[in-house]
Amino acid sequence: MTTSPATTVKPPELRDFYENPAVPVASGTPRSRRQARMLADALGPASPPRTILDIGCGDGTAAATAAPFLPGHRIVGIDWSQDALRRARTRIPYAVRGELTGGGLPFRTASSDAVLFSEVIEHLVDPDAALDEIRRVLRPGGHLMLSTPNLAAWYNRGLLLAGVQPVFSEVSLRGIHGRPGREVVGHLRLYTARALREFVAASGFEVVRLAGAPFHGVPRALRPLDRLACARPSLASILLLHARRT
Repeated sequence: MTTSPATTVKPPELRDFYENPAVPVASGTPRSRRQARMLADALGPASPPRTILDIGCGDGTAAATAAPFLPGHRIVGIDWSQDALRRARTRIPYAVRGELTGGGLPFRTASSDAVLFSEVIEHLVDPDAALDEIRRVLRPGGHLMLSTPNLAAWYNRGLLLAGVQPVFSEVSLRGIHGRPGREVVGHLRLYTARALREFVAASGFEVVRLAGAPFHGVPRALRPLDRLACARPSLASILLLHARRT
């Protein structure tokens, strides 16, 4: 008797994970507002209007939150997830498909004035190539506004001392193991304030400012403490970095 070869089932890839509508793609409003104010201060008056790329725009919530702080400027959302783009187009006027690796972003060299890079770098396999591509599309002196979770957030320091997996870090794409929280969001890399500064500077940017922002997932009773921690970025939940292309 002959047997047919077993059917090979391809395991889900990271791209499949992010195309899943159940995976969160929105970011916290407090972080978005702080980041937008930083960018508005850096750009100054909207004359002439500037082009701002929101790379990894997700569902467009962050760009829509930032827009009132950046009147007169044009914000273009970019994502490679078709599901995210469908949602983004209901919130912002411009949303196009693009990616930081492979073929690169669908923009000319030195064609943009600023890049919002919010809660993206922690999801990337190759962050070096990503910053190279961002540097390519920014004009000389253009602004990079990057935000990412802080591995050394005040509560993570305590959790590590207690032998608990830090918040934001993940060991699986299928479930939460060994840390607080209930959502799997696909974090691959985490940064401390010092590591983020050094990495961005080594990628051809001048770091202008590093600030902190609160995390919307902190339990309500601890949110006042989380806001206080923002005064010291090295302890804050979220790192907000402003850099310029050298």
